[in-house]
Amino acid sequence: MLAAITPDKSAVEKFEVEFARTFEAKYALAFPYGRSALWSLFKAMDIHGAEIIMPAYTCVVVAHAIVLSGNTPRFVDIMLHDYNMDLNQVAEAITRKTRAIIATHLFGYPLDIDRLAEIVQEAEDRFGHKIWVIQDCAHSFGAKWKGRQVCRAGNAALFGLNISKMITSIFGGMITTNDKVLYEKLKDYRNAHFKKPRFSKTIYRLLYIMAIYLAFNESIYPLIYWLQEKTLILNRWIKAYHLDDRIHFPPDHLDRMLPIEASVGLAQLKKYPEILNKRKEAAVFYDKNLHSREGWIKPLLLDGATYSHYVVRVPKRKKAMQEMAKKGIQLGRVIEYSIPNMAAYKSLDGGAHAINSLRCSIETINLPTWGGEFVAKKVNKLLITTKAC
Repeated sequence: MLAAITPDKSAVEKFEVEFARTFEAKYALAFPYGRSALWSLFKAMDIHGAEIIMPAYTCVVVAHAIVLSGNTPRFVDIMLHDYNMDLNQVAEAITRKTRAIIATHLFGYPLDIDRLAEIVQEAEDRFGHKIWVIQDCAHSFGAKWKGRQVCRAGNAALFGLNISKMITSIFGGMITTNDKVLYEKLKDYRNAHFKKPRFSKTIYRLLYIMAIYLAFNESIYPLIYWLQEKTLILNRWIKAYHLDDRIHFPPDHLDRMLPIEASVGLAQLKKYPEILNKRKEAAVFYDKNLHSREGWIKPLLLDGATYSHYVVRVPKRKKAMQEMAKKGIQLGRVIEYSIPNMAAYKSLDGGAHAINSLRCSIETINLPTWGGEFVAKKVNKLLITTKAC
């Protein structure tokens, strides 16, 4: 027990080194959250008062980090075949105020990094200043475009490491880069502005990890699901912590990553090949065998995709989820909003152009990929025996 509470004090540095090696980068820096990492990147590179291009359909904390760093997000709609930014719209959205582009590779599907590089180069030549390209790989650990890891493209890559990600440190984020100057500036900024957490936080994290293992136990999970969906006991805590429709950061966003979190991350990295293979295995099974309903639209199988989520668009999402919940399977809703349509961001954009993003926020569900073909078969069997939805 004592060893769990007081893990190797050098675990964070070891995690950074191993993370960089795994994802083919020269450098990696750990943060308490992915949003803290992105915010720090803008601060360290003195990017403020600028427009930052990002997809309308992605995790809203990316937009929060942009706003709280003193910049303005400029939203681009997505394409329906891979849920990534429409690069034609990216080219049109770049202005003289543009200083960075967040290239999200959503659900593990790689964006065309070659086309993006051409667009950025043309814009830099036209406007005469640098445009930073940050690969958002929170859903795409190891995703490849034409055989190359997408996280190696551009200037830096951003990874989220919370409990829902392919690789997790329970909480946390990581920036990788091959640019030594950028790495040193970011490291100096982090070391100057982030503080060592209190020891009590290690205890809380340990208890949280134990609770997670308990909550996801097959015999306990139905109770957890009921508490979350049918009562205010868990729902109130979850909403209080995330509050996606308010531009904010968690209260501990300037804490450094804990050694206990890094230790979990190191253990996860050892399992990365197995994690990746299971997700690909599940996606292939669903593609060949998924028992779908009228109007259901499966995603494509794409070279280099890692399938953090197997996302299906359904015309009656709520009904589908309710029917499957009765069978003991909770289908996921990864992103339930189009950011420019959210109350906090309507004044910036209004969202009228983000038609595909809005559609996906209403229609998408994701089927589990973490358990490979074994779990996928169980899900498919339940779909076959479930009422039409």
